[in-house]
Formats: sequence, C-alpha cells, structure tokens
Amino acid sequence: MATRTKPRLCVKDGVVLSHVLATRSASAQTPERPFVIEHREALIYMICAAAEMEHGLMCEYLFAAFSLKERTEEGLRPHQLEAVDRWRKLVIGVATQEMLHLALTANMLTSLGASPHLSRPNLPQPARHYPPGVKIALLPFGEQALRHFMFLERPEGMALDDAEGIDATAAAAPLMDEEEIVPRLQDFATVGHLYRAIEDGFRHLVAKLGEDRVFIGPASAQVTAAIFSWPQLRPVADLQGAVAAVEAIVEQGEGSRGDWREAHFGRFKRIFDEYQLLRSEDPTFEPARPVLAARVRLGEGEMAGLVIEDPRTARVADLFNVIYEVLLQLLYRLLAHIDETESQVATLSDVAVGLMYEGIGQIGRLLSTMPVGPSYPGATAGAPFELFYQPDYLLPHRRAAWLMMGEHLGDAAAFAARLSASVPSLAAVSGALAGYAQRIVTGAG
Repeated sequence: MATRTKPRLCVKDGVVLSHVLATRSASAQTPERPFVIEHREALIYMICAAAEMEHGLMCEYLFAAFSLKERTEEGLRPHQLEAVDRWRKLVIGVATQEMLHLALTANMLTSLGASPHLSRPNLPQPARHYPPGVKIALLPFGEQALRHFMFLERPEGMALDDAEGIDATAAAAPLMDEEEIVPRLQDFATVGHLYRAIEDGFRHLVAKLGEDRVFIGPASAQVTAAIFSWPQLRPVADLQGAVAAVEAIVEQGEGSRGDWREAHFGRFKRIFDEYQLLRSEDPTFEPARPVLAARVRLGEGEMAGLVIEDPRTARVADLFNVIYEVLLQLLYRLLAHIDETESQVATLSDVAVGLMYEGIGQIGRLLSTMPVGPSYPGATAGAPFELFYQPDYLLPHRRAAWLMMGEHLGDAAAFAARLSASVPSLAAVSGALAGYAQRIVTGAG
C-alpha cells in the first residue's frame, strides 16, 4: 500500500537545516532547538506532517475510548463505572479537539495556496514514517496507552519514557547536496516542537517574501466557527492569524504556552493518576474490553498482521471503514468548500457530525464487543480505521462529488440493513445513513 513521503527539509546557504536536539536530563524543561523552513514547499510539507499526526492521534484516542466498558455487568463496580464513563468523555473530548486541529491545519494550508490534507499512512503507522520516538498505534485503554498518549502530548523539553513496545527505532536523516532545493527529511521531537517550527517557518517566509506573497490562498475558502462551534477556528489571512492557529493547537495539546494541566497532556495525566489509584485499590480492575487492533484484510504487500477471522465482525468492520471513507470525502469538501453555497456547507457540516456520532461512534463501540475469531479466544475487535487506498480524498467536481458521496452512503445504509438481521443495533445506523444519503443527493443541485 502506498504511503505519503515523509516531510522533508530544505538547505539554506549549503547547510542542512536539521534540528539538533538539546541534551536533556529527566528534569530538563528547555524547548528543543527550532529548525528553519526556507521555502513555501517545505512549510506545506511540515503542515501536512502535522495534519497526519493530528489525524493519527484522533484515531488513537477514539480507538481507546471505544474500547472502554459501559456496564456494571462487564465486571465494573458502580464507582469504577462512574470513573470509566468520565474517562471516555475526556478522551473523546481530546479526540474532538484533534478534529479542530485538523481544521486549523487545513486553514493554514489553504492560506499558502495548497489544499487541505486528510490522507495519512494506513494504521498501524510504521515507525520509519515519523522521527525517532514517535509512533502511532491503536491501543486499548490502559496503562500502556495512557503512557503513550502522555509521551506524544508532552510539553517540549519534558523527558518521559514512552510505553513499552512503542519506542521507535532511531534513524539518521540523509544529507543533501548544496544544489538541491527540494525538501528533505527533518525530525521533530514533540508535537509542540513541530508546531513551533511551523510558526517559525511562517515568520521566516513573511520576513523574506512579505505577507501578501505568503498568504495567497482565499480566506473565503477556509472554515470558521460558523461551520463548527469552535471559537478558535478563524481564517488564516496573515501572520497574526497563522500564529493564533499554532498557539491554539499547542496550548490545547501540551499547554507549553498556557497551563499544561488543562491541556491534553494534563488531562491524560489526571486520568493516569486516577487509573493507578483504582488499580491499587482493586488489582482486578480492568476498565477496557480485551480489544485487539485487528483489520479486515492485510494491506498490499503485507505478509503478516492481525486479521479479523469472524465473518460477522469482519462485515461490521467493513461497514465502519466505508463510513470512515465517506466521512473523509465529506470533510475534504467541507474544509475546501471550493464552490459550495452557504446552505451546502451547512449540509456537509451536519452530515459529517452525524456520521461521527451515529456511524463511527456507534459502530466503533459495537466492534469492541465482537469477537476477532477462533485464533484469539476472548479477544474483541476495535475500530480499524482502515484506508482502502491512498488517494487524497478530495473529490474535485462538486455535483459529481455530492452524488458519489450520496451513493456511497446509500450503499452503506443498505449494507447495514442486511447486517441488522444478525446485529439488531445496526438497524438504527442503517436508518441514519439512509437519511444522510438522501440529504446529500438532494443537496447536490
């Protein structure tokens, strides 16, 4: 299966502009040294890397949230269930903010004259795709997942050990010939480090070219709080807007420029502390179902991997993946809204949010109760977030795009209806999908 090439690095005055990580002790709090982004193409690459990271993190967090138990009949005491319900809301809240971050990266890319970026490597993402220390993997909720989440969201300069089994293998960045102008691989140590480099890149290009030459994309094509109810979601039309977008992402994620205790890192830390306390009180406490990150089928060229064996579970997982694919197509049209009317943008927004909750959310939780297969006794499946191929999911022609999305949703509704004979809870999902398909087809114009 094809994967996107890694974000790359430019040369300035014949010098490879790779960052050099500062030597840190466990208590060090000094931010990593920034790297310089010399050309527009390199800045676009780095923002695309950020978008892929946000997309992957969103999938990680949703997978963990969907794995959590929902009833005392699953072996939870009432006070444990109360904690688990609270954790689920917190983790889904963080995943929702990752969606905001994706929208902000889309606005930044549009401002530079590029298109939004929602494609990514298929999960699990290979360690080689990201810098040493960064790996995206689907994990059920638990100590390993929480440590991993804290590692990814940690403030710059904070040294933490990642969860066992998640550490990526160190790799060296290739050197460049001084005559090259194409971008090259560059590493980032934390998510905050990546965004600080993006901010520095905007500042450098503005100083070099001027705001009018840097921000060449239309603000009217960007998403705002009028579409999604996030006050931070504003068009990026100048350096101030770009810096504000970066600040919003960094402060929500690691809090390095605000209070990290209220940022993603701090939220996961609070969950981790409470989880450890409940485990110390009751060593048998297990908040998550025995979920495995199994897929319906291996990707192209893959010889081994965890595959769902149970036919019914595999069909439900396929339904999840189809809805996820249509959601990406909807979001691309929404984030770009090339020639949609105001009414059509509202329809895209409503349907996208509906698919997140009535499709992805419901089926993701359902899959965590369904068996993987006889080779994995007792294990259940999780939300696979599979990509069937690696295009950019932007369908370019508006009426054709809407009719195609409506067709896909109609097919998914019919498929869910057939599955509901053996999985009754899918009847409601089928009805919702049929309604959304009709709205899209009607709105095509």
